[in-house]
Amino acid sequence: MAKTVNRRLFIKRSLAASAGLSLAAGHNEHVLSAKSTAQGTDEQTPSLQKSTDIDMPMGRIKHINISRLICGGNLIIGSAHDRDLIYVASLMRHYFTDKKIIETWQICEECGINTMIGPVNSPYAFGEDPTIRVYNRYRNEWGGKIQWIAQTYPKTYDLYGSIQTAIDNGAVGAFIHGGIGDNWVRNKRVDLLAKAVDFIKKNGLIAGCACHSLEVPMALEKACVNVDFYMKTLHSGDYWSATPKPERPKRGLPPHDNMWCSRPEETIGFMKNVRKPWIAFKVLAAGAIRPQKGFRFAFENGADFANVGMFDFQVREDALITRDIIAEIKRKGRARTWMA
Repeated sequence: MAKTVNRRLFIKRSLAASAGLSLAAGHNEHVLSAKSTAQGTDEQTPSLQKSTDIDMPMGRIKHINISRLICGGNLIIGSAHDRDLIYVASLMRHYFTDKKIIETWQICEECGINTMIGPVNSPYAFGEDPTIRVYNRYRNEWGGKIQWIAQTYPKTYDLYGSIQTAIDNGAVGAFIHGGIGDNWVRNKRVDLLAKAVDFIKKNGLIAGCACHSLEVPMALEKACVNVDFYMKTLHSGDYWSATPKPERPKRGLPPHDNMWCSRPEETIGFMKNVRKPWIAFKVLAAGAIRPQKGFRFAFENGADFANVGMFDFQVREDALITRDIIAEIKRKGRARTWMA
């Protein structure tokens, strides 16, 4: 009897291993295909689970209920902040086929993450930006429910075109890209940011402005631009490759590491008194800081949400870390009141 059971177990494991090898081989073939880079595979994707075993903490920006952990969109467009590693962008786009993007969003929903942030035809994408196309497939073909907050790229000669594309494709919110926010404030064009925010709000979406520079929320608050939320970078500067403080530029960002918040202490101090929701991004310094440390730093120091780029195999662990850290912070309290 024992031999029979062992034989059946051996066969079962062998079949499973063979299936895994076949899937791996099939995936490699798709990776080598130019078509898969743009469109992925039409292979059946598992249906969404209807419930989650992770009690993901939530917040609200106006009428929109949003998970404290938000799925970022840089990885799926190949924008991985890879510095001088010339193969990384191509690697990201080969990995994130349509099918893999859909699977990642499904896992997010299963873990209680109900919102993703992604671009509108990003000029920084490696090749085609798949975000809108795959989002529509996910919603229409697979019944996905994940919400989209759109990163938009208004121009001085076309202020509303990118925003209108987000509206037309079902975004629940939109914000101005951080580089544009930095540039327009630096060039004293807060009026353009105000007009873009007003257009977003008039169309029923929650409206925000992203930035790397602390001068952006300072300028918008001074000008009484009524954004619904800020997107501001936040991470510590004590990771291995961080530019030493004396060498950081007075304005802008260091050019040769993953530092996207060169003045975290000043950011924390200013945002403490801002009475609007704060979505922090680059909380892991583009992969240089571990989630346990980066998430804690962001949430303890005032962020209401964290926007994080994640591979499918990282989502569940990141969701659990977020849940546990926020539960602990809510027991102990923090200096900045929760604004969402």
